[in-house]
Amino acid sequence: MKKYLAEMIGTFVLVLMGCGSAIFAGIGLGTTGYGISTLGVAFAFGLSVIAMAYTIGNISGCHINPAITLGVWCNGRMSGKEAAGYMFFQVIGAIIASAVLYLLVHTGNQAGIERIFNDTTTTGANTFMEGNLFPAFIAEMVFTFIFVLVVLGSTDSKKGAGNFAGLAIGLTLVLVHIACIPITGTSVNPARSIGPAIFAAIEGNCTPISQVWLFIVAPFIGAIFSSIVWNAIKSDK
Repeated sequence: MKKYLAEMIGTFVLVLMGCGSAIFAGIGLGTTGYGISTLGVAFAFGLSVIAMAYTIGNISGCHINPAITLGVWCNGRMSGKEAAGYMFFQVIGAIIASAVLYLLVHTGNQAGIERIFNDTTTTGANTFMEGNLFPAFIAEMVFTFIFVLVVLGSTDSKKGAGNFAGLAIGLTLVLVHIACIPITGTSVNPARSIGPAIFAAIEGNCTPISQVWLFIVAPFIGAIFSSIVWNAIKSDK
């Protein structure tokens, strides 16, 4: 249970900080003076992973992402029961973080907050434009493949990055966000997409929840391929 709670807390921090940066200081806020652009949002997600890696890494391994958990399970590093528990609590953590962000958006001086938001998301939900299903699917699958491959390689018991694994993983997530934000807002993490999509639907925006299947299926496929590739190329020495 300590591992599950650690995963819930870690995912909570990731979604709160990452999606929070996109909501309150993200892309499109140049007229307010608070905009931090794609690079800022990318670093918010990456730095969240680095912080949690050195906080809960020795407890649960700091997956905080069902795609990573699937990749680790496929790699034979954990049981199916444990993997299912990880995924469940990761989603719960994302939902709690999205609930906090929802409260921040919809309490206090709502009119003032809406002016700050301008035309940006109020939940941090992932979406893709109409007609872009194929590039969105490929992007989420390929970038998850890269991300999970780095996770499997840097945490390998024989040839891993040791104490620098958290740094390598977090910086890889920054790179992934820089490249993928313009396409889907970047998920590569089903839990990160599910929580914000639920609260977008509560707000009356049903597009994220209707598209959330892509942000579950594509990352999972990418994670499976990562496990296959890593098993093929890893060193046995």
